[in-house]
Amino acid sequence: MKNILIIGGGFAGLWTAAAAVRAARAHGVPQSQLEVTVVSSGDDLVTRPRLYEADPQVMRLALDRVLGPIGVRRITATVTDVDTSTRTVNAVVRSGRNMALGYDRLVLAAGSRLVRPAIPGSEWIFDVDTLDAAAALDHHVRRLPQRPATAGRFTAVVIGAGFTGLEMATELVTRLREVAGDADDVRVVLVDGADMSGPEPGDGPHPHISTVLSDLGVEMRLGKTVELVTDSEVELAGGELIPSSTVIWTAGMAASPLTQSIPGERDRYGRLRVDEFLRVPGAPEVFATGDTAATVADAGHTLMQTCRQAIPMGKLAGHNVAADILGLDLAPFATNPYVTCLDLGPAGAMATGGWGRIPAEKTGEQGKALRCRIKAEGMYPPVDDAEAILKLADYQGCWSREEFHS
Repeated sequence: MKNILIIGGGFAGLWTAAAAVRAARAHGVPQSQLEVTVVSSGDDLVTRPRLYEADPQVMRLALDRVLGPIGVRRITATVTDVDTSTRTVNAVVRSGRNMALGYDRLVLAAGSRLVRPAIPGSEWIFDVDTLDAAAALDHHVRRLPQRPATAGRFTAVVIGAGFTGLEMATELVTRLREVAGDADDVRVVLVDGADMSGPEPGDGPHPHISTVLSDLGVEMRLGKTVELVTDSEVELAGGELIPSSTVIWTAGMAASPLTQSIPGERDRYGRLRVDEFLRVPGAPEVFATGDTAATVADAGHTLMQTCRQAIPMGKLAGHNVAADILGLDLAPFATNPYVTCLDLGPAGAMATGGWGRIPAEKTGEQGKALRCRIKAEGMYPPVDDAEAILKLADYQGCWSREEFHS
């Protein structure tokens, strides 16, 4: 029996497994001849792009409801090392026992993680990188009315004005007003070292984002860095003090440290550079996908670390790893036209197309409708239905430009 081992139970890892099973079945390969295994540290697919929202505890789906029906074996363990010379993965199970897993083909889909800041007082800083971290923030916000009525009780400072920072800041406008009730001292302050709001989305959406932030009352501190955080205030470079009970870090991502175990070239985010088939050059029998892969799309652009890219990348990786082990032709990566959709809280959302993200094609209620459809349908796989899961695992059936315009 041949075996495919997939590290990671996120969007990329889940769809890699499903697509590998689909490819094998399409060529009449029985499960007894090709085993597909997913190693994940948790039991759930966490809807990480939604962790900035209220009630993050519900943003998850049991992996076994997707992997079980299609015959994928799942092991709950934390991978600590990969030895490509012996084709061995070392992991630790929940009991603390070490285990070694062999493979014929390996897919690294271990995702990314937030780079925590080296700021004095960083222990007072929240984030929404994991389900536990987001739940801690949610609990903190709900309990703010029980704190003493000091300056900054209902002030939140969000550090980083990229996609996550913008969605977090605009969402907090509503969440803080809800918990504050009649209080008129709700403030949201967005801090970024860049000299423009929303530097990550780019120049095209910038005017709309700036208008939305102004209309919502989000205060901007551009070209500023945070020097110190305490339980009651934030100090910015230059000496400004902002009384605040809630500080959230959203800046900086890096690929899983497991990429360091794979021989190959890495980009500045630690992602492995892959070829057009998502193979890692110089590392036989290894593929990388999702946030661990620096994948070149059209016009030489490298894909961002997003759920929307992880899903089609996972499907292609699964197809190709199965094709590789079965001696079939591999398919090159071909992304759909680049689309982004940014949630802007009570101001709706903004959707754009193209790498330049110009112009903003859908804003306000139109953009919100698209964002809601993506959150409700596009992110979640079918459950308890092998036929539906495998049908959706077709690497050629990803989101289309037509759906974006609908």
